[in-house]
Amino acid sequence: MTVPLTNVPVHPQVSLPEDPLLGDLSKLFDGEWIWETFSEHFRDQEPRPQQIRVFQYNHVPGRQEFISYTLEWPADESLPSECFTVGIKRNEPIQSFRYPEDPNLPGLGQAAYPETATKLVNKYVLTVPVRRIQVGLVRYRPRTRAVLVHRIGKVMFFVRVVRPTDMTPILAGAELIGRSRFVVPRIAGHWPEGGTLWMSKIPGANMREYIRDGNGPDPALLFDRLESLWTLPSQNIDRRPFNLNGSYDRAKRIFNFASKGHGPIVQLLNDITKRLDQFVESWEPTHTAHNDFYDDQMLMLPDGNIALVDFEEAGPGDPMLDVGNFLAHLRWAASFGRKEKEAETCRAYHFSFRRAALERFSWTEQDLALREAICLFRTCTNTLRHVQSDWDRRLESGLALVDETLG
Repeated sequence: MTVPLTNVPVHPQVSLPEDPLLGDLSKLFDGEWIWETFSEHFRDQEPRPQQIRVFQYNHVPGRQEFISYTLEWPADESLPSECFTVGIKRNEPIQSFRYPEDPNLPGLGQAAYPETATKLVNKYVLTVPVRRIQVGLVRYRPRTRAVLVHRIGKVMFFVRVVRPTDMTPILAGAELIGRSRFVVPRIAGHWPEGGTLWMSKIPGANMREYIRDGNGPDPALLFDRLESLWTLPSQNIDRRPFNLNGSYDRAKRIFNFASKGHGPIVQLLNDITKRLDQFVESWEPTHTAHNDFYDDQMLMLPDGNIALVDFEEAGPGDPMLDVGNFLAHLRWAASFGRKEKEAETCRAYHFSFRRAALERFSWTEQDLALREAICLFRTCTNTLRHVQSDWDRRLESGLALVDETLG
């Protein structure tokens, strides 16, 4: 699918395969059509944006496609950029919404505005002696989740807004991780119907920053905490097992669609999946695990403890997969990081962490490599979710890294 040049430029300009079951797909990259859709739903057509930037691309082949955009206005208009999403589902009308009115996140519209956020805090967290609180946006993944900050004087809460059906897993995950030696943020309150959770701020620094600065913790410190989680009795945990098969199949479907017409990618994909298919089919959860363990999920605290701030996947899983996922994120940063110094420190920490894990747990290199490779395979979806004009080159490079990891 070749993207047309328009009077309202779309960035990046990309070329993707056609999806015959989603006939309006090309419109989602047509700047004039995007702007007309936004104007029809949300405002008059003046002023026109200077640029429309694609910041998230989500495609389930044959079923649906949602693209999120940022409208960037001319500098002399002094207007903040706006985020909105347009989606196509097979045999359904076109959908459109803008931040923070996300139909999948019913609590976001209230949590994102100071006046309504103050009412929510008073109802679900604590009584505050102010007329409005300060609200800040940390990150937003349309239709999936958002993280906000609510400030009340010197008090600050991190606010997670998710689909209401995801609230129970988050609460259960927090309770489970709280039984390990990891520190967990205190849950100050939650609004189940709105999928909104307030967590206390923990005074610490992101572990990813520590590692990239060359100050990564002794691997034994992480292994001690992980073992305290892995040894929790998994048979007494009312949690669904980690769905490795489902996440692998989703990634494979996306890559099979995107690689049409790209011979080298198709060949790499075939070589990789021949080896990974067999592993995934035989994989079973064996212990309690975190199931999404990597550096950006953790904080280093001043007293030397480690806090886990994301835990909704915790439950029956695979300890070696926890380590493999951590290694996969390090290898990805070492290979594709923008700063050479940070890439070097990630490469060095990957080597020491992997060696320490093999020595401590007596795992085989092949078993650990399989798990690191499948986590890298799933990470390759980032090359399409955050689509760039050279997405095919980036995807090929990512899959080549998976192939290299498999050996």
